[in-house]
Amino acid sequence: MPVVDFWFDPACPWAWMTSRWIDEVTRVRDVEVRWHVMSLSVLNEGRDLPDEYRRLMDESWGPVRVLVAAARDHGDEVLKPLYDAMGTRRHPQGRRDVAAIVAESLAEVGLPAGLADVAGTDEVDDLLRASHARAMDLVGDEVGTPVVAIDGVGFFGPVITPAPHGEDAGRLFDGLALVTGVPGFYELKRTRTQGPVFDHPALQQA
Repeated sequence: MPVVDFWFDPACPWAWMTSRWIDEVTRVRDVEVRWHVMSLSVLNEGRDLPDEYRRLMDESWGPVRVLVAAARDHGDEVLKPLYDAMGTRRHPQGRRDVAAIVAESLAEVGLPAGLADVAGTDEVDDLLRASHARAMDLVGDEVGTPVVAIDGVGFFGPVITPAPHGEDAGRLFDGLALVTGVPGFYELKRTRTQGPVFDHPALQQA
């Protein structure tokens, strides 16, 4: 059974799309998926960013800190449901009220409301940076989120929209698994011409 490691930042719509694909993969392929937190805020520290993107990076610290604290206190198994709760509000619902998203998501998953208190502190930043570094060690620091690894071989992406479902999702996974087995394979890329599509049937099932 292939082991898939998936690193995400809940602020990233492309990571959200890819995570919906991975959900579909688990329905049509025998895979084990392990979820991990990475941080666009950490990735972009010290970089010269446009003001709007800098504001996004500043507000993105809170949710990843809460995710890391939740995993620390309650186990890694809470990461996926908490990510789903945050991501649904952030992406298909289009909300930007970060504090409310965090509070509602903790309540939905049945986690203590007090976990939200770490959002504005550096209490778990060492753990966050360590999780982020494990992704970067696989792919380098010139990429973003998501990072997906199959049996320890990682890539940035795939970046997809809309998220394929059913056997289409399975075939994409088969292809990615195939290229991870080629030691010298590094990248495929083309210019994106479409933004994230959140109303695809696969997203409604997740």
